[in-house]
Amino acid sequence: MKISLDWLKDYVDTGLGRDATAERLTMIGLVPETVEDRDGDALLDLETYANRPDTLGHLGVARELAALLDKPLLSPDWPLAELPEATADVADVQIAAEALCPRYCGLVVRGVPVGPSPDWLRRRLEAMGLKPINTVVDVSNYVLFATAQPIHTFDLGRIGGGRIVVRKAKRGETLVDLDGRTLALEPDMLVIADESRPVALAGVIGGQASGITESTRDVFIESAHFDPVSIRRTAKALGLSTDASYRFERGSDVSFAPEAARMAASLLCRLGGKATRGLIDRYPRPPKPVTVRLRPRRVAELLGVDVPEDFVAGLLGRLGFRTDLSHRGAWRVQVPTFRVDVAGEADLIEEIARFFGYDRIPSALTPVDTFPPAVDRRRDRRVRARETLLGQGFDEAINESFADPEREAAARSGRTPIGIQNPISVRHSVLRTTLLPGLLGNAAWNLNRGLEGVHLFELGHVYYWEDEDKHHEGCHLGLVSTGLVPGAGWAAPAAETDFYVLKGAVEALCEALRVEPVAFAETAGGPDYFEPGRALDVLYKGQAVGRLGALRRDLAASASIERTVYAAEIDLEALFGKTPRPFQFAPIPKLPAVVRDLSVLVDAGVAYAEVARVLGRLNQPLLEGFELVDRFAGGSLPEGRVSLTVRFRYRHAQRTLVAEEVDRVEQEIVGQLRAALNIQLREGKN
Repeated sequence: MKISLDWLKDYVDTGLGRDATAERLTMIGLVPETVEDRDGDALLDLETYANRPDTLGHLGVARELAALLDKPLLSPDWPLAELPEATADVADVQIAAEALCPRYCGLVVRGVPVGPSPDWLRRRLEAMGLKPINTVVDVSNYVLFATAQPIHTFDLGRIGGGRIVVRKAKRGETLVDLDGRTLALEPDMLVIADESRPVALAGVIGGQASGITESTRDVFIESAHFDPVSIRRTAKALGLSTDASYRFERGSDVSFAPEAARMAASLLCRLGGKATRGLIDRYPRPPKPVTVRLRPRRVAELLGVDVPEDFVAGLLGRLGFRTDLSHRGAWRVQVPTFRVDVAGEADLIEEIARFFGYDRIPSALTPVDTFPPAVDRRRDRRVRARETLLGQGFDEAINESFADPEREAAARSGRTPIGIQNPISVRHSVLRTTLLPGLLGNAAWNLNRGLEGVHLFELGHVYYWEDEDKHHEGCHLGLVSTGLVPGAGWAAPAAETDFYVLKGAVEALCEALRVEPVAFAETAGGPDYFEPGRALDVLYKGQAVGRLGALRRDLAASASIERTVYAAEIDLEALFGKTPRPFQFAPIPKLPAVVRDLSVLVDAGVAYAEVARVLGRLNQPLLEGFELVDRFAGGSLPEGRVSLTVRFRYRHAQRTLVAEEVDRVEQEIVGQLRAALNIQLREGKN
């Protein structure tokens, strides 16, 4: 939409030049795509939005600027030179399709001189990219670009019986438009007709039979409101697009129709015509005003900043909203008819944000309850656990709870099974005390059918006697992995599974469930289904909740599996029963991190977990994170020592770090590790 700066001054005295006006319009979302100087005027081509038809005219843009600058919106005077005869005596209007035409206004101007328009009118139309035609047509275009309200003019003498009928087209009717095209009309198209034929396609284009000619003297001015959907369908069906249809499709202001008719009549009177007395206004069912409930506290909640209530009330008033402040805590805001985009509270708050200034709204995240408590928290966590393990490359298995007592005894779980009083068979006479025998059978079944790698999990209940009078029933997680694991990329070769595949899956599960990370330590008794020295306890808050390692070879062989089988079983009740850690959001870092690797020698019996615990106790704000990237033993290393390479990430929130700062932090880290674990730098720096 092109806006003339000179034309804009008819409605608001901004006191601003071209560039300052463009800047202010940008602040409120009316972004000028181009700005150019032309004949002492400035033209701004604004980016427009489908839901803001009010900004498709100079009046709407001026209203926005006036609200921003707290300037009065000017109302030009449109006087009429009136004749004694009444409009209703020379013309009649009937609406036969009220749903498609809620309002229709008409006014007659007699003695209109049809000829070249005055220079001021020609200049304004040419600034919009239009070619002036004659006084009547140019006045119609002037009103459209000034107010965004399309009007249409008819030669009153060429309207049969002086009667206007707004109706749907009849089957087989045609219309020759102003460009000479013969349009085949469909019954769902809205037309403007006289007593015998269509004379215009409503809201789209006029017809030749009623068009303005050099011999026209009496003009009937149409200013109406048409259904946007109807106009869109008609224009699309006929392949037509006009300045009028473009605006009607987006929604015109039903309340402004009389004012637009008077404005056009006043301009024609200024050029030599005289208007008949009284406006024909057919408005059978005026709609109820749209009222929106606005809570001032909700403004702060959505925007994250306190906006003064007097600012809100003043702004809405300047934008044309009527605000009833008498309701405490919840204002009643009446929406003006030209704001077809405002339907709810959020729309009003968006207006407040535009004019308050997005630059004044802090970028900090507003606290929200991102994950409200589920109706069944345990079920929600089981679903989350399944999704996580599937994403880790495991397939789900489901086994029955009835178990074979011989398989339970072979597993050596250390738990006393619960017998079934009426078993269907001896092989199903107890309840399972562990998930692993069932998963082991599943793995064997798949391996026997040619799979090179089997990776399974099961979420299920186990049962056993804790003592003579008390039994245990809880949800456990079982994992088995054996054979090949696909490579990281499509071209990467497959590799044998190992301990770390299961360890990574368990750690990913803890992260997904938002519980504290588990730790791993040497076994301290418990289930005996793992190879000695090849298993670790899974610790949660210092308590053993499961075990992970390589299954005993005899147990795997009992299922006819010759490969090494890695397995894990974890008591999920210990994880499901804890409140999830809340999410903590932080802005994306704007400055680069400094990444350094540090290789240290430690005693062979020192696990990385001990190193991590020492590093975790450091109160060093520049240390953003760390991770183990390599463990090496043998070679030229001293006997009884291993090398750990840890990758450290340093970052400052406000500025780029320099090498000296990182060096100081690194020295502190080395000092703490040396004091706690007797480490030694690989480079020999002691």
